[in-house]
Amino acid sequence: MHQDAAPRKGSSSKSVAAHPLAFAGLVVANVALAFGPLFVRMADVGPVAVGFWRIALAAPVLVAMAAASGWRPRGTTPGLWAAVVIGGVCFAADLASWHIGILKTSLANATFFGNSATLFFPIYGFVVARAWPSRMQGFALLLALVGAALLMGRSLQIAPGHFGGDLLCLLAGVLYTFYFAAMAKARDTMAPVPALAASTLASVLPLLLFALFMREAIMPHDWTPLIAVALASQVLGQGLMIFALGQLSPLIVGIGLLIQPVVAAAIGWIGYGERLDAVDLAGAVLVAVALVLVRRSRDEPAELAPEGVEEA
Repeated sequence: MHQDAAPRKGSSSKSVAAHPLAFAGLVVANVALAFGPLFVRMADVGPVAVGFWRIALAAPVLVAMAAASGWRPRGTTPGLWAAVVIGGVCFAADLASWHIGILKTSLANATFFGNSATLFFPIYGFVVARAWPSRMQGFALLLALVGAALLMGRSLQIAPGHFGGDLLCLLAGVLYTFYFAAMAKARDTMAPVPALAASTLASVLPLLLFALFMREAIMPHDWTPLIAVALASQVLGQGLMIFALGQLSPLIVGIGLLIQPVVAAAIGWIGYGERLDAVDLAGAVLVAVALVLVRRSRDEPAELAPEGVEEA
């Protein structure tokens, strides 16, 4: 089984300091993923079918990349396969619920609730993985949440007509957290591309079955948005996200997710004339400051690891 080049402790001891490229990967991943809702709305198939094609078109590319890296499935433990399969199924459910929600609520609501893993995944790190934050990291999380609230607060509309879509997007955020937790566990001993390729394969059938159950249009007339979402969101975005999950703490990954609403706001400004005022810009600046602070936290003591954790 392909191993990472350098051994490391359990997920709670992951830090930006030891892996500087991981933070850059996290940033690029979230920029790429921010374009996902745009491609969903451009597609001429059903929302779950968009998720299916995102996975189905990306799977051969990822499998080929995993094979080219020298990884082979033999020797993979049942526990590792279980983590990857659970991650893939959770990701399929996340995509299905979020893509349906995107069409049933505002784009701002979908972005806000769909990225609720910003809060849930750090909580997982605090409670389950015992990845306790330093003072600077805790302050960075607070700044990031305030910035996100300023950036999306005026656009967020809690209305009866949006309620079903909001719940679906919130469910997607919870499922995304389970996906992160499962894939972080897999990344303790599995390289990023094989881990993503295996979880992607596990997502294909559930998404196809659910799209058929929903009686959605599955075959597109225009393949452009589907190819774009497969390459940008799944290959590039999720590829770099899985790489970052193996190196960074849950808190840092959670803060990084807030890059998506900032980029989404920029897309709305440039592409749709949705001008940003001083409050919006202040929110974006606070998110940026939080990212700088959490990046600089490499100089502080590492998070506490659970007792008895051995080298991977």
